[in-house]
This record gives sequence, C-alpha cells and structure tokens, in this order.
Amino acid sequence: MTPDLKAEPVQPASRPRPGYRRIAGEFVRFLIMGGANTLVAYAIYLLLLNWIRYEVAYAIGYACGIVLAYALSAAFVFRKPLSRRSAVRFPLVYVAQFLVSLGLLRMAVEIFNIPEWIAFGFAVALTIPITFLLSRWVLHKG
Repeated sequence: MTPDLKAEPVQPASRPRPGYRRIAGEFVRFLIMGGANTLVAYAIYLLLLNWIRYEVAYAIGYACGIVLAYALSAAFVFRKPLSRRSAVRFPLVYVAQFLVSLGLLRMAVEIFNIPEWIAFGFAVALTIPITFLLSRWVLHKG
C-alpha cells in the first residue's frame, strides 16, 4: 500500500514590496552616477598628485565631485528637483563621507602600505552604502 500523499498548495513567489523596486532602481542609478563621479574625482586626484601631496589632491578632487554628485543625484538617481534646502544639506553627506574615507585612505597608505593610486578606490568603495542612504534621505526630505 502506498501512503496517501497530499499535494502541498503551491505558494506564489513572494513579490517584492512596492518600494523595494524603486529603492533598488535608485541604488543601481546611484552606482552608475557614483562610478562616473568617482572617475572624474579620481582623474583630478591623479593629475594633482604631480604637484601636491595626496591629501590635498584628494580634498580638491572630492570637492569637485560633490558639486557633480548633487546635480546627478537629484536629476538622475532620485529624480527630485534641485532645491536650496537639499543643496545646503547635501554637502554634509559628503563631508561625513570625506572624513571617513580620508581616514581610510590614510590607513591604507600609511598602515597597510597600499599605493596611493589604489588606496583611493579602497576608501571610496567602503563608504558607498552609507553615502547612498544619507543621500537618499537628504534628497527625499528636500
């Protein structure tokens, strides 16, 4: 005699919450924007390394990147209009990221002996998630 096997009802695949797709799309656009922005800041950094110390070169390239990041984040990533309030608050996200990434850059160069030209990427990569969340918060709050 074979046991009576009852078929378990098939559960439909769980659907992502409605906001999940929007946030995922924002994150993908943030990564694209961040990549382009990082390339610009990195190019400025590399160029300036010919004349000034790496910390100063990083600060100048970073400042240029903030301006570009705000415009692209508002228009392309989060699709929010530029506003005076977000324009004032947005750089604060990057000041926080700057301080953390500068510390990581110095640690990479001075403690782990990572070449200066590679250490930049290390510092930026480790700060991506928090920068996304803070940028999103600032631009959605206006």
